[in-house]
Amino acid sequence: MKHLPLVLAVLLLLLMAVLAGGSARRESIAVDEVAHLGAGVSYLQKLDLRMNQEHPPLGKVIAAIPLVLRGVRADYSDVSWSFSGRLFNAYMGQWVWGHYVALRWNDPYSTVFWGRVPMLLLTLALGACIYLFASRLGNPWGGLLCLAAYVSTPAFLVFGPLILSDVPVTFFVLLALWAFAALWRNPSRRQMVWFGLAFGAALLTKFSAAILLFAVLAFRLSLRWAPISEVPSDAAELRSWRKVRARYFWGGVFVAAITVYVVYFVFSLKQPSDSLDFLGHNFAALLLRRILLPPWLFLRGIAFFLLTSRRPTFLFGHGYTHGVWFFFPVAFALKSTLAFLVMLLLTLIVALIIRRNAVSFGWVPKEMEFHWRAVWTFLLTFFFFCIISPMTISIRHFTIPILLVILLLAPVPRVLQHLRENGWRPARFVMATYFVLALVSLATMVRTYPYYMPFLNSLSFGRPAYTLISDSNLDWDQALPDVNRFVQQHGISRVLLDEYGFIDTTVYVPNSVFWNCQTPAPSDAGQWAVVSANFIEDSHNCLWLMQFPHTAIAAGSMYAFQLPKVLPQVGDPNGPPVPSAQHNFPGFPDRDSRLIFLRCVHDANQLQPTMDMFMAEYAAKRKKH
Repeated sequence: MKHLPLVLAVLLLLLMAVLAGGSARRESIAVDEVAHLGAGVSYLQKLDLRMNQEHPPLGKVIAAIPLVLRGVRADYSDVSWSFSGRLFNAYMGQWVWGHYVALRWNDPYSTVFWGRVPMLLLTLALGACIYLFASRLGNPWGGLLCLAAYVSTPAFLVFGPLILSDVPVTFFVLLALWAFAALWRNPSRRQMVWFGLAFGAALLTKFSAAILLFAVLAFRLSLRWAPISEVPSDAAELRSWRKVRARYFWGGVFVAAITVYVVYFVFSLKQPSDSLDFLGHNFAALLLRRILLPPWLFLRGIAFFLLTSRRPTFLFGHGYTHGVWFFFPVAFALKSTLAFLVMLLLTLIVALIIRRNAVSFGWVPKEMEFHWRAVWTFLLTFFFFCIISPMTISIRHFTIPILLVILLLAPVPRVLQHLRENGWRPARFVMATYFVLALVSLATMVRTYPYYMPFLNSLSFGRPAYTLISDSNLDWDQALPDVNRFVQQHGISRVLLDEYGFIDTTVYVPNSVFWNCQTPAPSDAGQWAVVSANFIEDSHNCLWLMQFPHTAIAAGSMYAFQLPKVLPQVGDPNGPPVPSAQHNFPGFPDRDSRLIFLRCVHDANQLQPTMDMFMAEYAAKRKKH
C-alpha cells in the first residue's frame, strides 16, 4: 500500500506516453513545427542561429538531437539558406528551409517522428516532476491526483509531443519556481546555481519566461503583506533575512544570464556577424562583434517577437483585430474536461469549509510554505500577463497557468484525511468523489484518442467548434494523414484541399490540389473538397459550404464536401462571398498569403523576388501615408 501511489503514477505516465505519443505518430507536421524543426537542425549542424530568431533555441535544439544523430540531410547550398542571412529574410526563408529539411530532403514521416520523441520525453518528465512536487506539497495521493489531472489535460496531450516551445518552457518554469522557493527558504550557492540554470533554460526556450522576474516580485510583495511563519518578525533580523536572499537571487539571475550567453555564443559561433557591421571590420572590431553577437541576437529576437506578437483573435463567432482579456479563461473552460473543472470547483468548496470551521491545519506542511506561496503568486502573475497579452490565439500559450492550477489540487487528499480524522464525516465521500472525477477525466481522454486538438467539452452546448474558436485550438494542419485515408477510402482521384498551413500538401495527400473555398471555379462543381475547420468562418468565410453534404475529418479539424453539379453564384445568399466579405489567412487583408509561401516552397528562387515585392509595397504605403 505504501508504494501504490508511485506504481499508479508510473502507469499514468505510461498511459500518457501511449495517448500523446500515439496521437502525434498519426499526425502530419503542424504549422510552427516546419520552422522549428529546420531551425533546430541548422543550429546543431552549422552553429548558426539565423533561422527562427523570434524564438530562443533550446527547445528546437533538443528536438533536433536525434535527427542530427541519425544523419538528417540539409543542403546548405540551397537558396533558402543563403537568402535567410538577414532577419526579415529569415522570417520568410525559415518556412521554405524547414519544409525542405522535414518533407523534401528526408523522409517526412520518420523525420517528424524522431523530432517529436524528445518533446514527448520532456512532457513525461514534466509529469514526473508534477507527481514529485505535488507529493511534497501534500502527500503521494495528492501527487497522484495532480498527475491524473495533468495526464487528462488535452493541451498537454496534443502540444506536449510537438516540436514547439510551450510545454518545454512550462517544464523549465516549474523547475525555476521550485528552485526559487527552495532558495528563499534556505539560501545557498547550490540553490542559487540550480535556480539560475532553470531560469536560464526557461529564457532559452521562450522569451516570455522573463515574466518569472515579475512573479518573483509578486512573491516578495506577498511576504510583506502576508508573512508566513518562517519570516522573522523583528525588523533588524528581517532586513538581514531579506538581504541574504536578495543577494543569492540576483546571483541566480547572473547564472541565468551567463547560461543564456554561453548557449547563444556556442550556437552562433559560425554565424556571420554582418548585422554588427557598424562596429567596423578590423581585427579588434571583428572580435568585439563576435563577443557582442550573442546578446545582440537575444535582444533582437525579443524585439522581433514583440513586433509580431499582436494577432487577431476569434471567439464565439466574432473576430477581433487584437487580443482580448477573456480569451484564455474561455478557452480553458471549453478545452478542459468537465471532470477537471468540477474538481477545481470542489476544491474551492473544501477551502471554504475549512475557512468557515476555522480548522487550525495548514494546507501544506510547514517546510513547504514557501513553495506553496510561490505556486500561488506565480500563477496569479502568469495569469495576469496572459490576459493582457496581445496574442490570444491558442490554449497552448496558457500551459503555465494550467499547470499551476493543477498543482492547487496537491494538498486536497492530505487536508481531507485530516478532516476525516477530526470527525468531519463527508471527508471520505469527498475523497471518493475526487477519485471518480479523476477516472472520468482520464476516461474522457481515452475516448477522445487520437483527436485532442479539436477537443471541446459539453460547455460548447453542441455548437460546431468552428463557430466558437479557431487556430491551433481546432486545426493546425495536423490532420492531413486522416484526409488521405478519407480520400483512399472513397476512391477520390482528385481532391480540392483548403488547408491551414504553408506546406506542399501532396507530401501527405498525393491527390490534392490547392483550393480556396471562397473563390471556387465553375470547373470545381461536382468534385470533392476538404476544408480546414478554421476556414469555415474565421480565416476564410465559407459557411456557404455547410448547406451541402459534409463529413467531419479528424473529429472536426477538417471537413469533406461533395460539391454540387452546379455551384451557387458569388454573392448569392447561399453562395461564395463577394470579395469585400472574404477573409484571408493569416491577417493578410488583400490576398491569400499561402500562395506566396507555396510559390517559394515550390521554387526557392522566388524568395528574393517575393521579398522585393513586399519591400516595394511597404515603401509605397509609407509614401502614401
